[in-house]
Amino acid sequence: MPNGNLFTKPCKQDIYGAYIFEAPREVVYKLFIDPKLIPDWWGPSYLTSQVEKMEVRPGGSWRIVQHDPDGKKYAFHGVYHEVIEPAKLVYTFEYEGMPGHILMETVTFEDWDGITKLTDQMVFQSTEDRDGMLSNGMEDGTAESMSRLAELVNKATAVK
Repeated sequence: MPNGNLFTKPCKQDIYGAYIFEAPREVVYKLFIDPKLIPDWWGPSYLTSQVEKMEVRPGGSWRIVQHDPDGKKYAFHGVYHEVIEPAKLVYTFEYEGMPGHILMETVTFEDWDGITKLTDQMVFQSTEDRDGMLSNGMEDGTAESMSRLAELVNKATAVK
């Protein structure tokens, strides 16, 4: 499990997460954007994730669809605004079940002498949108996602 947490401040419309991975940032970055591996770490493990689109370039779009064991579908999509490999991604994020509630997400990958600090800042249109996301299990889902990503990172670095 990576060392990390989510943070919020009252009256602010963002959520900030910071996570430490014991691997070079190139490894963490590649696993983070690989459409074949995203289903292995993105979201809670009880959901099946399918990457329908992943164009990691400025102006490129992404779409991920998840299914729960009962067959209910949850779809998310966005557009990449900035891509600086292997250091930074800026993109929009929208849950299709609540159209129009779009957030801007900035993920940075900092190299700390072979260790990676991943920071994730999500800026919502309002504190109500932010609080709605938190009340729908985002904190637990993010913690599980980062834990699952850490497992992939560990496997990828153990092979070398």
